Amino acid sequence: MTRSLFSRPSIWLVILLLLTLWLDSVLQRPRLQQGNDLQQKIDYIIENLNGIQVNHEFERNRFFSADKLIHYSTEDITQLEHVRFTSIEPDKPLLRVTSDWAELTKDGDDIFLTENVSIIRGEDLDKDKVTMLTDFLHLIPDTDIAKTDRPVTVIRMNSVLNAVGLFMNNRTGEILMQSRVKAHDERTPRSSR
Repeated sequence: MTRSLFSRPSIWLVILLLLTLWLDSVLQRPRLQQGNDLQQKIDYIIENLNGIQVNHEFERNRFFSADKLIHYSTEDITQLEHVRFTSIEPDKPLLRVTSDWAELTKDGDDIFLTENVSIIRGEDLDKDKVTMLTDFLHLIPDTDIAKTDRPVTVIRMNSVLNAVGLFMNNRTGEILMQSRVKAHDERTPRSSR
């Protein structure tokens, strides 16, 4: 009798163990399938990319480069790693943009730059050169608009301007700071406290 009592709980333990393993495998499968779905959405990957966009009508040249480009076919989104944009147009200052990451929506209508974003408007030796630094920037190439709602630093000659939020129109040269604006000019001495 001792044997029959011992074997019954062990059978139930074995059944419970098998049921646990089966449930674990069933619950793990969707995660693996989801990861594969993300991989299947990738249309193509290009490394060490360089390109030129020329608009002869407006005499506009745009150069871009990236360490890596990933295109997702389902959403028609392109992601770029370590990206650099340069725009050259007649009667407008040189515009250079760099960032660690960029995401382009369908047809490049919107470009979202993140992490270590830098915009330089003007030549390096130009005394009117403006440098802007932030961690997020939304570019709208067709209208030459750049904007952010994050902290931004603007440097021009000896002046440093810090703010939260920025709107820049490259066509008009207009730069609007949105809130918490603080300015410092190295040419004026700081008052001692």
